[in-house]
Order: sequence, then C-alpha cells, then structure tokens
Amino acid sequence: MNNTPYKLAASLICSNMLDVAADIRSLEEGGIDYIHVDVMDGSFVPRLGVHPEMVRAVRTITNIPIDVHMMIDNPDLFVPDFIKAGGNIIIVHAESTKHLHRTIKMIRDMGARAGVALNPGTTLHVLDYVLDDIDLVMLMAINPGIVGHKLIPRTLDKISELKEKVASRSDMIIAIDGGVNPESAPQMIKRGANFLVCGSSMIFKPDSAVGENIKEVRSNIDRALQEMN
Repeated sequence: MNNTPYKLAASLICSNMLDVAADIRSLEEGGIDYIHVDVMDGSFVPRLGVHPEMVRAVRTITNIPIDVHMMIDNPDLFVPDFIKAGGNIIIVHAESTKHLHRTIKMIRDMGARAGVALNPGTTLHVLDYVLDDIDLVMLMAINPGIVGHKLIPRTLDKISELKEKVASRSDMIIAIDGGVNPESAPQMIKRGANFLVCGSSMIFKPDSAVGENIKEVRSNIDRALQEMN
C-alpha cells in the first residue's frame, strides 16, 4: 500500500468483466490500496451485484485487500460467505438490519474488519453506540445503486461532521462511495475522508491504462491538496 494519508479503492464492478484478471494485474502495477466489491440484491438497491464466488476467484490471483460493500437486505445471511471468500473488510448498511450491533459482532468474530455505510439521508447519530466496535464508516455521496448520479453537495459537510465525531479514533477509516471525481476527491480528503472508492471516472476510464490512471489520480489529488494549503 501507499504511504499517503488517504487510500484508493478500485470499484470492481466498473472493471472489464470479460477480463477482470488483466485489470487486477493493472491495479497491482498501479499500486491500488483496495479492491471494492459491491454486493447488491435488487431489493435494498435497484441493481444486482457481485456474488461470493467472484470474490473467491479474485482472492486466488491477488493479495490486494478486498472491502465488501453489502447493499442488501438481511446481510447476516451472507456475511459469512463473503468473509470465507476472502473479504477483509465487510461494510453493512445501518439501514439494512434491525440488529446492527449483532451484525458487526458477527463480522469481527469471524476475523474480518467491520464497517458501517450510511445513505445520504441517514443521520450520523445511528453510529453513537457502535463506533467503538467498527473500523470504518462509509458515507454514500449519492443514492446507492443508481448509476450516473452526481455528488450530493451536503456530503462534504457530513464528512466534516463525521471527522469531528470520530476525533478520538485516529485509526478510523472515513470512506466515501459515489461522486468521487477529479474535482471532488481533494475536497473530500480536505474535509477528513481518507478512503475513496473510485470507478469509471477515475480509474476504469475508457481507452486508457488502469495502472497509469491510478498514478495520475494520486498526482492530481496531491497537487490539489497542496494548492489548498
């Protein structure tokens, strides 16, 4: 992994599904920090996503850490499958389960790191009684499962509020999913984000080399952050 104060995760669902292995090799060459896997059930969000067999196959060809974003109802039913398949961080939506603490405990008991994702309209207060038990908070900067939506501007303020809320947890990962582009990424990091999920507008751009795109993204972010100081 890189030593920058932020990490980049490549959204697997944006890769070339006919040659995922080649894209993963390019991700390794470009120094990506995480592979981000979207699990969707067509109910919690209006799309279908990756299954555990895909995660298991990816794990056989790379040691890049995998974060699994479970945008599904009743995540407890499938958490074990994705951990056994090779997921390193399992992220469940606070809105998807009636027993959030129980789900987090299951993840940790199985040896994975636990994360909680929040939809744009969900208050940070739902984290009050689980913050000590999780490693990551993921803020959705768009409504999940909807392709092509733009950044919800209020997300930037939410990042700042979350940064203040977890001030005592220097190890907390503040992740942003959706709306991450060359213009918004530096602003997100400046507000306190340290983990950005990148897709087709950043890494998997048409007719360009994935590895070089990663290096360009880092260079552009670093330059923008310097200009902000």
